[in-house]
Amino acid sequence: MGSEIRLTADWIAAAMAGSIVGGDGQTACAGVSIDTRSLRPGELYIGIRGDRFDGADFASAAAAAGAAGVVVPRGRGRALIGAGQAATSTVIEVDDTTAALQALSRAVRIASGAKVVAITGSAGKTTTKEITADFLGTRYRVIRNRGNLNNHIGLPLSLLELTSRPDVAVVELGMNHAGEIRTLVRIAEPDVRVWTNVGEAHLGFFASIDSIGDAKAEILEGSTKSTVLVANGDDDRITARTRSFAGRKLTFGLELPADVQAFDVADRGIDGMSANVATPIGSFKLTTPLIGRGNLANVLAATAVGVSFDVPPAKMAERAALLKPASHRGEVMRLARGLIVVDDSYNANPTATQGALDVLRTSRTAGRRVAVLGEMLELGDRAVALHEAVGRAAAAGPLDLLVAVGGAPARALADSAVAAGLAKPNVHYFETSDEAADRAASWARAGDLVLVKGSRGVRTDKVVDRLKAEFA
Repeated sequence: MGSEIRLTADWIAAAMAGSIVGGDGQTACAGVSIDTRSLRPGELYIGIRGDRFDGADFASAAAAAGAAGVVVPRGRGRALIGAGQAATSTVIEVDDTTAALQALSRAVRIASGAKVVAITGSAGKTTTKEITADFLGTRYRVIRNRGNLNNHIGLPLSLLELTSRPDVAVVELGMNHAGEIRTLVRIAEPDVRVWTNVGEAHLGFFASIDSIGDAKAEILEGSTKSTVLVANGDDDRITARTRSFAGRKLTFGLELPADVQAFDVADRGIDGMSANVATPIGSFKLTTPLIGRGNLANVLAATAVGVSFDVPPAKMAERAALLKPASHRGEVMRLARGLIVVDDSYNANPTATQGALDVLRTSRTAGRRVAVLGEMLELGDRAVALHEAVGRAAAAGPLDLLVAVGGAPARALADSAVAAGLAKPNVHYFETSDEAADRAASWARAGDLVLVKGSRGVRTDKVVDRLKAEFA
């Protein structure tokens, strides 16, 4: 697609509406950093103001570490130069350093000529991003944002990798307040927009799930007739908000008629999923080691993106069979003495947790079925009621042992499970994951199947680590 975009100080300053107050405008920067601890010589340092620090305070350290250029608020650059702290760095002043980072990334995105696929939803964004990038990678040069760099700072940093001019960038857009997706869409200007679902994640910041749907619908803003929308056809809230979409819409789903639809779904528990998949460009047999219907929906969403890029169905089927879950997102670990741990400890919401319990129910095991469920955070006033619903779901299936971890909502989950019929001696509650890890390690038996799921802030990954150590 052409030579790599050269980030000269002049080009950077123009993109940011900034002013060069020291150094050479022809200085080229070999990348961008906002952290002096990971800054490499030759990179551009942008001093972002955070909640607990002001990155401009570290501009002199960045210059000393070999930054080719530094970006600071107006007035701060001249002070650096006057104090002799800019060394050989080119100094650029801007009105707002965060806005400058965003403007630079948008300029790179436009100059690159790449297609951008942006993914949002209450659950499954990262997994859908990874699968989509894998599918598109069978035909195109693809970059993806690392991990979950999906906010107003992480997304711009990811888009700056478009200086290499790949064919496609696949990124995720995260939010926990209204207006945040709108900002990210303006930066990324996505050609293809993917909306996976609407759920309870971050409900504590919204009046209702419908309000979450309205915030997620910001993914549609700025669309044109050439924009492609990949939408979950089984989600009523998405369907209601996308009826008047002006561009090309491709739906995916398991239940209702859709452009990309799964039939004859076979849930093989911890061994994955299989289905027949129909698409506008052909059908194929899908088999994937990813577990649960939520992940099957993620594969269908990625397939719809592949269809929009004319990726052959056979190629997507080949890749689907080789997929691996991201870290702590449904990893199946087969440990010593036949202990199997499903590590889904990266994050949790009520819908996803109930889906994980379904995987536990449908899996064959030589031993007991054990669920370690951490508190699901950011659910606001409905936290207790939603945890109680998960407790009832836990009691409904063949579950031998339930461990709840966290604050009052987690205790409510445990109490609800007992009230719904799970034997009280088989239900345990702990305030911390450290306590739960100690007890889980002492309870675990050869052949057990253990599901571990919870919000990151509860750190149920500590339970996984302890089980791995005990059954190494």
